[in-house]
Amino acid sequence: MTSDVDPIEPDTKDWTWVLQRPCPECGFDPSSVHHTEVAGRIRDDATAWVQRLTRSGAAQRTRPDMWSVLEYGCHVRDVHRIFDSRVRLMLTETDPRFPNWDQDATAIADGYASQDPAVVATEVYDAATVVADTYDGVPEDAWSRRGLRSNGSEFTIATIALYHLHDIIHHAHDVAEM
Repeated sequence: MTSDVDPIEPDTKDWTWVLQRPCPECGFDPSSVHHTEVAGRIRDDATAWVQRLTRSGAAQRTRPDMWSVLEYGCHVRDVHRIFDSRVRLMLTETDPRFPNWDQDATAIADGYASQDPAVVATEVYDAATVVADTYDGVPEDAWSRRGLRSNGSEFTIATIALYHLHDIIHHAHDVAEM
């Protein structure tokens, strides 16, 4: 095991390709999920995160190149918050540009490794519920509304929902191997 404050190599990959084909790492297949199913899948995943975060050793890294379950949980919580903000922007503005979010800088600045797993479990569940409710509230004619990431990647509400779902499924896969 390694110290919880050792830096992790930042992930600089552009993951937007997961909207076109299955992810070979976690198995997520965007063609197998309809965007209207995302809210329910997020709620199910949140329940699993509560269980992961309340088990013994959640704050310990098992590999020097990977976050602990706690750190992944903090990230998933923040992913839910970021996507909720982005979807709300897409619902209220025309073609908004999303502010850049550096997930690795956030992990360090917010001290993911030193947070309380029980508190994070509640926060993940609450953030998942909020964003799932946002997806459930998207009017049928709004799923095609667009938004742009800071690097120029274009999303609709339907595609950002799938992108969001892949993110959390992928991290569930990451921690399942711990």
